[in-house]
Amino acid sequence: MSAPLTFDGRVVLVTGAGGGLGREYALAFGQRGAAVIVNDLGGDIKGGGRSSAAADKVVEEIRAKGGKAVANYDSVEEGEKLIQTALDTFGRIDIVVNNAGILRDRSFARTSDMDWDLIHRVHLRGSFLVTRAAWNHMKNQKFGRIIMTSSAAGIYGNFGQANYSAAKLGLLGLANTLAIEGQKYNIHCNTIAPTAGSRLTETVMPPDLVQSLKAEYVAPLVLWLCHEACQENGGLFEVGAGWIGKLRWERSLGRTVRQKNKSMTPEAVRDTWNEICDFTDATKPASIQESLHTLVDVLSRVQDERGIKANPTAASSSNPSSAVGQTLPEMSFTYTHMNCILYALGVGMSTKEPDHLKFLYEGHEDFSCLPTFGVIPAQSAMTGLGSIPGLNLDFTRLLHGEQYLEMFRPLPTSGTLTSRATVADVLDKGSGMVILLDVHTYSGRELLCYNQFSVFIVGSGGFGGKRTSQKAVATAPLPDRPPDAVIVEQTSKDQAALYRLSGDWNPLHIDPSFAAMGGFKSPILHGLCSFGFAARHVLKQYAGNDVSRFKSIKVRFVKPVYPGQSLQTEMWKEANRIHIQCKVKETGGVVLSGAYIDLHADASVGAAPPQTDGLKSDLVFAEIGNRIRDMGSELVKKVNAVFGWEISKDGKTVRQWTIDLKTGSGSLQKGAAKADVTFTISDEDFMEVVMGKLNPQKAFFAGKLKVKGNIMLSQKLEVVLKDYAKL
Repeated sequence: MSAPLTFDGRVVLVTGAGGGLGREYALAFGQRGAAVIVNDLGGDIKGGGRSSAAADKVVEEIRAKGGKAVANYDSVEEGEKLIQTALDTFGRIDIVVNNAGILRDRSFARTSDMDWDLIHRVHLRGSFLVTRAAWNHMKNQKFGRIIMTSSAAGIYGNFGQANYSAAKLGLLGLANTLAIEGQKYNIHCNTIAPTAGSRLTETVMPPDLVQSLKAEYVAPLVLWLCHEACQENGGLFEVGAGWIGKLRWERSLGRTVRQKNKSMTPEAVRDTWNEICDFTDATKPASIQESLHTLVDVLSRVQDERGIKANPTAASSSNPSSAVGQTLPEMSFTYTHMNCILYALGVGMSTKEPDHLKFLYEGHEDFSCLPTFGVIPAQSAMTGLGSIPGLNLDFTRLLHGEQYLEMFRPLPTSGTLTSRATVADVLDKGSGMVILLDVHTYSGRELLCYNQFSVFIVGSGGFGGKRTSQKAVATAPLPDRPPDAVIVEQTSKDQAALYRLSGDWNPLHIDPSFAAMGGFKSPILHGLCSFGFAARHVLKQYAGNDVSRFKSIKVRFVKPVYPGQSLQTEMWKEANRIHIQCKVKETGGVVLSGAYIDLHADASVGAAPPQTDGLKSDLVFAEIGNRIRDMGSELVKKVNAVFGWEISKDGKTVRQWTIDLKTGSGSLQKGAAKADVTFTISDEDFMEVVMGKLNPQKAFFAGKLKVKGNIMLSQKLEVVLKDYAKL
């Protein structure tokens, strides 16, 4: 179970905290260690009157439970006074929950100037003044969390609440701008639209519904959004009755209804109205830059006289589908052991881990190249897409959507490889175009690996192409159970700078100003770097870092990772397929989804069946070896010993095995080695023991089983032979 969220040392101001939602927030923060300023003017629902009783009562409740709290009775229009109370009493301000509100419901025709102004003064202006008073303090301490309280009336409108609706939606606009301005100072601002029983909702809801929508069902969301571990910023959430949903804007693809040197007419709008309002393949702009980009693109298209298009961001009037089957010029890639080592470092390997040395030191007896290095010689094929007739790509709008890599042989640690690329398919997703690029990489005439790059070109759809393809390597859903294994590893602040040296020179991963143009707070990690991390984790957990067991990997790239964040790889084993999901540990955001890695069952790709020399025990040890690769770490914890086996036939020792369950992730080796205990037994009697037909103790006393060394370790044989051999 994860650790509880606490707010020790944090100072929280909750406005309108004398009752309802505000009271619930204040109590919850106080219970979890925060010092709370309980603000409440003590007025009635319409903003009249004043009393200190409500705030005092909540303060008493918090203190009675051992918490720290102080009351404030000022109006939110005196924002400086509220924040000064926090500074005078507790010395800082970390969190502001703008919750205070009143109602003056009137139908629009009956709404007076006072009805309008008072609502805006309390809700919108009050939140502005309180937040502004806290802003510089938050900037200086490089931390702040702000909550704005909107409403369903603000999002959707509601009869009789024109004044209230306008103010509540205004708070969302304020919050969105504060989220942008505060990002670099670690100040996050989010908006909630709660539905809960309170003085305000009882005017528009039946009494029984008001009673069932408890304020305690809203507070947990507010606490999470205000916690230092939460990286959500600029979000809008509806919440009530224990349900939480995030909202975002959606926009139809639209239609350009004018042409160069021609007047735009209402008739043209009328005639294309259905297309303008068609939300099929709608886009979801998340910033003003994304919104304006469409208009810039429209102006460019009209100026170039490319005419009226169903999708203003379509790539061109040419037919992208004609690119299917086109081949790109053959590419050559020469590399040495230095490239293999640099790639291993780029995906997080370190000399601090002894089992990483085989990928970092060319003099290691098992020096190997990581399987996912197979994307490196193939990735330059994407640049060749610009030469394919019919595509006319804008590479600044290219996103890497999915990746599949299949290995046919382990990669050599140096050499010259050739790659041949083909456009496997082109799909029309409406808001963009997907290109499936197949790349086969060879060493001489031998096929080493196959990549399928799935790239998404934003704004290049709408050309009438097909939406799906049988040629696409599919992702896979996760099993419906908790993961079997989890590995968490922190990336370095220089991870992207290091990974790019393997050949991906996109400035998005190194140049802060370029990243900012893309809407990122700083340069982001390469998706294929996260891909490499996840593959390493599976290779370690289930294959003992044996590259010959790696068959293939498929992932969908979901969200970016910032260098320095921790990657959490969750793994589910089903036969030789390892389903994986990769997250940013600090935020919980999924980075890689629908992902899996297939492993070879044998120790080496394409290896011949083991030579048994007629020994049935060889098959048992081969199976034990597979189990050690899959469950070695767990076995090491249970057993913590090295077993030696001498298998005889016709009175002669014909095979020796060493099972090391004492170091690393365990191992099985042919041959003798220093063991804690050594067993000598015939092939036939060994099988009788394994099958449970011969009791080991009886075999020992009958002279069929000889034991040398720590005889007490024989008690752990069942763990090795029965639980994990599964015969």
